[in-house]
Amino acid sequence: MIIFKNEFVEIIKEESHIPWLKIFTTENYKELTDCPDDLRQKLYFCMETVEKVMRDYYNPTKINIAMFGNYVPRLHIHVMARFEDDGFFPESMWGKKQKEPNLFLPDEKLFLEELKKKLMKVF
Repeated sequence: MIIFKNEFVEIIKEESHIPWLKIFTTENYKELTDCPDDLRQKLYFCMETVEKVMRDYYNPTKINIAMFGNYVPRLHIHVMARFEDDGFFPESMWGKKQKEPNLFLPDEKLFLEELKKKLMKVF
């Protein structure tokens, strides 16, 4: 599900039991260093904004940020709020499931609204 899009980035919500967003560049770049400098700055700002809003809203144990692109060879950044009670903690979300999740998170609609507001101020 696309939750934010402008001429530079597109943010997609990953289907998961944790808050997990993926930030894509709207143009197709393979690697971060393929991006023009100004786009890299916008991408970093976007990632930082997602992290800050996630931390403020969900109060996670940890934020995980990852860039792989092995299966999807288009530049994108994963930003995930991690909790001791999520199903994979402390392993990565791509690792072996450790337990059944036991999370009671606030409504994501308010999180997404707050994130959009913050992003609109800069973009």
